[in-house]
Amino acid sequence: MVPSYVAASYECSTGESFLTAKASRSLEELLAAWGISCHEFRGQSQVTIPAVKFVESMKQLRDEAGFDMLSDVTVADLLEYGGEDRYRVVYQLVNITTGKRLEVRVLVNDPEPKLPSMYYLWRSADWLEREAYDMFGIVFEGHPNPKRLLMPEEFQSFPLRKDYPLKGRGERHNFPVITRAES
Repeated sequence: MVPSYVAASYECSTGESFLTAKASRSLEELLAAWGISCHEFRGQSQVTIPAVKFVESMKQLRDEAGFDMLSDVTVADLLEYGGEDRYRVVYQLVNITTGKRLEVRVLVNDPEPKLPSMYYLWRSADWLEREAYDMFGIVFEGHPNPKRLLMPEEFQSFPLRKDYPLKGRGERHNFPVITRAES
């Protein structure tokens, strides 16, 4: 099922393609309008966006602030840090024109950690979101191909979660051994 924000995802509010549009607002202007502050750490700008404003914020970052490339999506499991939120999903955005980078963080929780897919804003989100699902179990709603990427489809767990045992749960013994000659 295609998410509702897809229809307008390839055009800016001015009607031109986001690929040719110039940044119309600075990052600072957008963040001030949202009431969110930006932090700097070792030259890297970081911002945490509430999950309820996630799609709208990411679309504005692409269309109005000029962040036209999604270079990475990763997840941090915060289980042992004692906060309210279990997972921090991190998006690395790049403005190709200026070279400015922005780390966008979104917090999600158990029992069903999920976010809308950014595939329809940045095609590079395809395998990046699949990897985040495969390793941590974060569901990206509206993703066109939500299959496992690294683990076998029969695998029931998410191995990079902090509560997953280091030696596994015996899953390795259920899969056939493939030798180098057979691969």
